[in-house]
Amino acid sequence: MQVNVTPGQLVQPRAGRDSGKYYLVIKVLDDHYVLAADGTVRRLENPKKKNIKHLTLHTRIAGEIVDKLKSGDSISNADIRRAIERLVGNEEELPF
Repeated sequence: MQVNVTPGQLVQPRAGRDSGKYYLVIKVLDDHYVLAADGTVRRLENPKKKNIKHLTLHTRIAGEIVDKLKSGDSISNADIRRAIERLVGNEEELPF
């Protein structure tokens, strides 16, 4: 089963103490794992290794984070926090 996950994508753990929190994918390790950070508890210096099958993958992607990662620019924890806030705010406005 191939799941498309890209760096900069908004994800949310399905269960456990992290459930309900939002993260951005920082790096795709392989077909099963990603590194995710939220900019506060899980900072860029110590991202959380997450199993893809335990995550809810949202369709929202932080374009500014993707651009910085592709160009090799450094991203900060504040950039991640702002991107998550913007994406979550937009997601809550969508009709379900």
